[in-house]
Amino acid sequence: MSALLSKGLTVYSIKNVLSLHVFADYFGAKKLHQITKGSTLTATMFQATGEAPGTSGYVNITDLKGGRVGFSAEDSDGSLSAVYVKSLLEMPYNISVIQISHILSSPEAEAPASAPTGKNVTGLMTQKDCKAFADLLISSGADVTFIQNSDGGLTVFCPTDTVVTAFMPKYKNLTAAGKASLLLYHGVPVYQSMGMLRSNNGLMNTLATEGPNKYDFTIQNDGEDVKLETKAATAKIVATLIDAEPLAIYKIDKVLLPRELFKPAPSAHAPKGEAAAADAPGPASDDEDPADQTASDSNGVVRIGGGRSVVSVVFGFCIGGVLAFV
Repeated sequence: MSALLSKGLTVYSIKNVLSLHVFADYFGAKKLHQITKGSTLTATMFQATGEAPGTSGYVNITDLKGGRVGFSAEDSDGSLSAVYVKSLLEMPYNISVIQISHILSSPEAEAPASAPTGKNVTGLMTQKDCKAFADLLISSGADVTFIQNSDGGLTVFCPTDTVVTAFMPKYKNLTAAGKASLLLYHGVPVYQSMGMLRSNNGLMNTLATEGPNKYDFTIQNDGEDVKLETKAATAKIVATLIDAEPLAIYKIDKVLLPRELFKPAPSAHAPKGEAAAADAPGPASDDEDPADQTASDSNGVVRIGGGRSVVSVVFGFCIGGVLAFV
């Protein structure tokens, strides 16, 4: 690692170099010595970030004479600057950690990279039929939390202006704490592209989640549609405002109603009396804290991440120290 640190790269350039050492495919010791046709190109996390132009985020792996295996970045001078040393951990076919002899050198990964700039989240909403929701964020002060999360990863589900206008009578009936929780409930503190949302069904924590107050909802795919189910309402994504890691903003056709604040929606076969009760708005006055009206946490779904993730190879460089300050 000293060879990398001695180059005086910015933290963000070092991050790009390290991401070049994480493969989007599984390579254990056996697979490394049985490469079809003796050589292969594999994509890396650097390629997946979109920061790598062309194929510069790929790594060449070649089976060499004498049982050695060589590695080189695709945009390097072509020399296999690193060779396989040993396997540190293998969990077929989910993840393996292998040690190589040297850092992989890549001009593109090492190019000067500046810090990401904070995006004007509410400004983006205002321009795209989400002005009413953006105004609520600003007036409540919740916009600060959204902005603080925009660099580290943020997904926002923004109800359209028409939807928010129709919902305002119920919104005004919430306590101050309930209003804040409702607004934060529309943000997820991780970046989720449309592809990620379509491939992952399950629970999603939100910016409103705190300890026993779950404030989560379920992602449920229906063909090409992505639906957000909250027990009290089901909303559908109708448009993408921005999808550029680390920020994604999607337009939805309903306000998300957390079960902590609103009664569960009736089932399709519920008696009329139950349906009428479920249609009632949230708390009736500011004397009552809606966050105390917590419904059952049992929702019979599996959290995102329960399925198999994309397998990757991480090279063992004892990189904990570098990652700590990245």
